[in-house]
Amino acid sequence: MRRDIFEEEHELFRSEFRRFAEAEIEPKVAEWDRAGISDRESWRKLGAAGYLGANAPEEYGGAGADFLFDAIIIEELARIRAHGLMMSLHSDICMPYIEVYGTHEQKQRFLAPAIAGETILAIAMTEPGTGSDLANVQTRAIRDGDHYRISGAKTFISNGQLADLVIVVAKTDPDASPPHDGISLILVETDREGFRRGRNLEKLGLKGQDTSELFFEDCRVPVDNLLGREGQGFKMLMMQLQQERLCIGVGSIASSRRALDDTIAYVKERKAFGQPVAAFQNTQFTLSELATEVEIGQAFVDKLLAAHVRGDDIVSEVSMAKWWTTDLQKRLTAECLQLHGGYGFMREYPIARDYADAAVQSIYAGTNEIMKVIISRRLGLF
Repeated sequence: MRRDIFEEEHELFRSEFRRFAEAEIEPKVAEWDRAGISDRESWRKLGAAGYLGANAPEEYGGAGADFLFDAIIIEELARIRAHGLMMSLHSDICMPYIEVYGTHEQKQRFLAPAIAGETILAIAMTEPGTGSDLANVQTRAIRDGDHYRISGAKTFISNGQLADLVIVVAKTDPDASPPHDGISLILVETDREGFRRGRNLEKLGLKGQDTSELFFEDCRVPVDNLLGREGQGFKMLMMQLQQERLCIGVGSIASSRRALDDTIAYVKERKAFGQPVAAFQNTQFTLSELATEVEIGQAFVDKLLAAHVRGDDIVSEVSMAKWWTTDLQKRLTAECLQLHGGYGFMREYPIARDYADAAVQSIYAGTNEIMKVIISRRLGLF
């Protein structure tokens, strides 16, 4: 079914990027899954081809295009199951912080090489004891002359092993009241003394994506690396989470569609009791219901994409989309795995990886429970 949000130029871009992804990325996915990390050369190729920061300003090497181009990249990477690349984190989540809040000098130093694929970005929010409670981060950044001294620990940091630059959420005023008034965002280069990477964490899914512990042990960073002003960090985080959660909704629907398409093809070929599994009414009803839900989810996500490009405030709606689409992805992959029977439990079949990869979708970028709290608050329920 035609999706009205995309113009001809978007569809031409999709065709172009699909060819690139199938030639340059898809052949590497299995190796990334084995290694637990993607390779830098792929990032450089993406940058050279102009696919990193499509939405970023032309002045710094971006294409200056609308966010729909980035959404197409998210969908196409989900289609080939290149979850390990975590390109959306780099381009659509981290880059906007520098683009919107960075100084001209910071954009020249950090944004331009990120768009070129020479600098890989990460953002360090989560800590061992805080999770979604960003207001109570314990990492400290204490002013010492023209430097900050950063001390603390972060965990579950995507791109943690590859990152050259980390946006660190830290307390510059530990005594601030309310606590979130003391939060700031600081750009930390990973070659600085006092910065240390921990383990590349073993995960249930997203095997090809490096997720790490990060440690800051009296790490000295110039005050020029502060994003915006001290104490603005929490507000900046809240402003940018709309796009982050929309990215997850886009990816969840695209991943659900791929898992569904593969399962439909499988049940047509696989036989049981002398007939294709597709011939059983249970299979037909299950897949009919899932296909309907995917289309409903796609329509909602497309509506939000159009609103986001217009610049609308859709915090409530993206929170709805984040929990609903990720919940759908988890249910859909479970149902599709069941229709594969014993083969669905084998990792050589993509549905097994889809099932494992879906598990985290309802957890990161704010748990689905937090999404419901946000929606409830916006409804005026408390």
